[in-house]
Amino acid sequence: MEPAGRLKLYAYLDARDHQRTYLAIMRLFTSTLLADLSAGEVAGALAGAERQGRVEPGESRIENVINRLRQLVEWGNLVQGRREVVASSIAEFQHGSVRYQVSKLAVRVQRDVDELLRVPEGAREVSRELLPAVERGLGQLGQSLSEALISGGRRPREVLAEQVTTLFLQHAELAATVRDFYAYLGQVVTRHHLAPEEISGFRNLLVEYIQMVVEDVLRHTPAIADALARVNSARSELLRLLGRADLGEQVERARGRSAEDWQELTDWFVDRPGRPSQVTALREATARAIGSLLASVKRATSGGGLLPSRRAELLKLAAWFDSGSREQANELYAAAFGLYSARHVSPAPEHDSDNERTPWRDGPVVDVTVSVRSRGDRGARGRTSRILDDPMTEQSLLAEAREADERRASSVAELAAAAPRLAETTLSGEALGVLCELLTLAMAQRDTASDPGSATDPVRGLRVTVAHARGQATQIHSAAGTLTLHDSTLVLD
Repeated sequence: MEPAGRLKLYAYLDARDHQRTYLAIMRLFTSTLLADLSAGEVAGALAGAERQGRVEPGESRIENVINRLRQLVEWGNLVQGRREVVASSIAEFQHGSVRYQVSKLAVRVQRDVDELLRVPEGAREVSRELLPAVERGLGQLGQSLSEALISGGRRPREVLAEQVTTLFLQHAELAATVRDFYAYLGQVVTRHHLAPEEISGFRNLLVEYIQMVVEDVLRHTPAIADALARVNSARSELLRLLGRADLGEQVERARGRSAEDWQELTDWFVDRPGRPSQVTALREATARAIGSLLASVKRATSGGGLLPSRRAELLKLAAWFDSGSREQANELYAAAFGLYSARHVSPAPEHDSDNERTPWRDGPVVDVTVSVRSRGDRGARGRTSRILDDPMTEQSLLAEAREADERRASSVAELAAAAPRLAETTLSGEALGVLCELLTLAMAQRDTASDPGSATDPVRGLRVTVAHARGQATQIHSAAGTLTLHDSTLVLD
């Protein structure tokens, strides 16, 4: 199925009509294994949901159910088939012989939807206890790999497969809890106004809980990185012992059966050139979160100026509006803001937002600026900067940019001309600088010293490819000296 077709599997979740019916049908098909239902059986199940008010009235009628099922088949959520049945009428035969089954990808979509609806909106606890479990699992995996290589029996290979599956399940749960926790953290620390009790709770959350999380991750990461290095040195033998899938080449295998899975696991704990690990990202995210919280605490305690914050007063006023009657709300509005009913003695103006017949409670919401919320002051702060028009400086900068572009083009052209006889050509200093720039990018693409890497100039298309060649040295001469690449070959094209 193409990516565009796969995205249609989510269409029933945001359908314009009958959204609850589609959701109830998909839950019915995913509630059991090998679900094989007819339109009549689905209609019988929807009748109970209709009596409970979970679907709209009339949705359990057989003609409506058939339309919903056909739409789900069109979106790819259901698969249509036939089966021989004993029927007393043609209509019963048509309804009973056509069977519907749920597709594999639709089961995964519905499972994720049900899980999302059950998730609370608060912070998710990080499974820190899985870090030592991952460390122990990698140590035991090394021992099991050695035993399986020595004995070659079936039982050691089964133990090895069990440990690999357990290791990747533990890491998947750890990574998911870390992502969810930091997503919630980023959601709350960027809020401009926090109540005092919220600030106290978030301070404890950051100072205590995040400190424990980061300390645990940093404490176990070196040992996990060393164990991964030992396992990756025998990765080919490990993948050979795990074998191929018994269900064919197109089957979705368990995690840990491919080199990509092991590389992803390694990248979570170990930095690579140009690709920081998730551990590094976690440490940087923690520093940013603490800085954001400190800024929120400073705003809340200082009020942004000499006057105290008006947030509590505005919230108290909003509570009065919420609890009062309509007449009390009108009187309160007039007393709080000094605005009374308008008496129009001139022709009505052009309607641009609301008019005299629109009550204030039904009118558009006005965005309250930060200065009004925090200081009760509508005055502008600071002075608007002047926009300077300096044509001489502008032309000078444009000339410098054109000159730099011409030098870059000349250097690239020099490298392209020297590509067939690079070892015999003496490059200029600027051409060597461009070459070193592309060479740095090419080497950053290599996972190991034996992997090739390439980088391309995005404007002029010059490509630099560096490859491993044991015992061979590549020398590049320039006016500033000679650059020597050991155990490497360099190609310009």
